[in-house]
Amino acid sequence: MHNGCILVGGVGTGKSRTALYYYTTRVCGKGGNADPPLFIITTARKRDTKDWEKEAEPFGLTGFAVDSWNNIQKYAQVEGAFFIFDEQRLVGTGKWAKAFRKIAKANQWILLSATPGDCWNDYANVFIANGYYRNLTDFRNQHVVYSRFTKFPKIDHYVGLGKLSQQRKEIVVLMPFARKTVPHDETIYIPYDKELTKLICSTRWDPYKDVPIQDAGALCYVLRRAVNSDERRVDAVKSIMDIHPKAIVFYNFDYELEALRRMAGGMDIPCAEWNGHKHEPIPQEEERWVYLVQYAAGAEGWNCIETDTMIFYSLNYSYKCMTQASGRIDRLNTPFVDLYYYHLMSRAPIDLAIHRAIKEKRTFNESGFVMRSNLTTQKKHTL
Repeated sequence: MHNGCILVGGVGTGKSRTALYYYTTRVCGKGGNADPPLFIITTARKRDTKDWEKEAEPFGLTGFAVDSWNNIQKYAQVEGAFFIFDEQRLVGTGKWAKAFRKIAKANQWILLSATPGDCWNDYANVFIANGYYRNLTDFRNQHVVYSRFTKFPKIDHYVGLGKLSQQRKEIVVLMPFARKTVPHDETIYIPYDKELTKLICSTRWDPYKDVPIQDAGALCYVLRRAVNSDERRVDAVKSIMDIHPKAIVFYNFDYELEALRRMAGGMDIPCAEWNGHKHEPIPQEEERWVYLVQYAAGAEGWNCIETDTMIFYSLNYSYKCMTQASGRIDRLNTPFVDLYYYHLMSRAPIDLAIHRAIKEKRTFNESGFVMRSNLTTQKKHTL
């Protein structure tokens, strides 16, 4: 490891402790006091649950600061310190990326990530922080070729791949590990109302709000609601929990949460939630429980070794998010060897398209799906 590197390791492989060991032995040369000062930028959840403080106890570290990515701008003026950036949040030209580049110029730092980048543009800010380019414009001028056939800037391809590959090789440090767990993935296909989805596509009418559907995003949302609201999806969760009494269930939308709440109440199972409104702990003392987690709020930054079962009630658009979510139970210190992942989905075109994007390690594109599915021609709804 070295200053300015990306430590790449799978979810739950001990990147945090490795980073702290590097800091105490290579940066400080000793444990006990944070000298130079240590700042850790992580997820809001890991900050609130004090995960980093627990990881630092074996090293005798005290007096360091832990904060979330939302507050990274507070540290843009810090100089002469050491920063650990936990997980990749440095894509694009936003405030986080700008603050990171400023911090990197005046401090030592390393970045931890299980999924550092899907394309060369994802590495741009880290390349700049390492001095390979003056700024984003310099990077793009040297390597990015934009499509000539779109009304907005869209990357067509990259050039100078040899140089980019060498630069990535210089900054990426792969973390080898031996994982004892064996994941078992099972896809469970749930029936859906085909006539309703056909009607939604042909009329472009939202039957839940009784309003016209205006764009591709709204169309995909309504189609997903028609598919995901089928009661047989809840029945599948019940069947799984008959076999696995403790389960984490990931979901996307509020209507899914309501259905899962009703299910837990009907089965008299202790239920806790982690989402944008509730931050409840896992009911570890119970013999049976279900933990309902919204992807956006809880796909990363925490772990659970009290269960071997995870249920994906619906698919997420991002394969990175799905990968991070899977890692919540796949930890080096889990007592389980076999881990069970149940993916609930239908054979509806939108579910199949999302599943295909995840398999291909890319983010699902709503506009592209609507275009490819010939759903762009709107038919007027007769009142």
